Amino acid sequence: MGIEYSTAKWLAPVSFVYDFALQQYGLNSTPSMKEINDRNTSFWSPQPYFIGAFFGPQQIVQLAWLYRLYKLDPNKPKERSELDQIVNFVPYYALGNFCIGTWMFFWNSEQLKISNLFVVVNSLSQLYFIFTKLGPMNTSSTSSILTHINAKTFAGIGVLDFVHNLSVAYYKDALPTTAIKAITGAGFAGLAACSDWIFGGCLVYDLVALSVGQATLNNPEWSKMLGGFAVMTAGIVGLRNYFMPPYVKEPGYNLAEDDDTFDDRV
Repeated sequence: MGIEYSTAKWLAPVSFVYDFALQQYGLNSTPSMKEINDRNTSFWSPQPYFIGAFFGPQQIVQLAWLYRLYKLDPNKPKERSELDQIVNFVPYYALGNFCIGTWMFFWNSEQLKISNLFVVVNSLSQLYFIFTKLGPMNTSSTSSILTHINAKTFAGIGVLDFVHNLSVAYYKDALPTTAIKAITGAGFAGLAACSDWIFGGCLVYDLVALSVGQATLNNPEWSKMLGGFAVMTAGIVGLRNYFMPPYVKEPGYNLAEDDDTFDDRV
């Protein structure tokens, strides 16, 4: 899924604008995305404001990442390796933006099974990228840091989107069975066991959002269990990262007023 820099330079911002504009339209249309959410709930329905609270800071990270895509010069050897890290994520980033932007049309028309297809494609593609295509984060490289935060927050909120949309599309108004409870705990524990602080933190956030959402829907026992899963997930992520630190620190290029500045700290 490789891509040329010349293509990445326009594809990434176009996909960002597409998704951002459609999300704003969906929030302010009639019915709105939240109105559809409020009348379609299930055992994996989160508190919807948690998604909005996640969306804002994530946009700032994306803009910083996009700025770097434009600022770095592929003709300068010191900057090329930095740029390659960003370009490597662009196809998955653009696919995710186009999927979630298009999802809005079907969600707001309450065609939930069709909308779920776009969520599945986005969520699985983001997980595929972070677990198979993304190398360790280099803490001396701004491009590496931004790409990791961007990709892993995409995947992290993608997990919440996946379970949420799946449940309301096929199990509207359903309560969690024993199997669902076991799948939830095992699924999040499994992901936590191979997660760094960024993606792992997103998983904990997802579970808190689900716990608060289920409390709002008057499912107190299930809400408490989800809260317990959040604590369990946080513990697994903490232990995993303590004993197996996921980051490296290698010479990296950092933008400054002088584009030729090379940060060779180790």
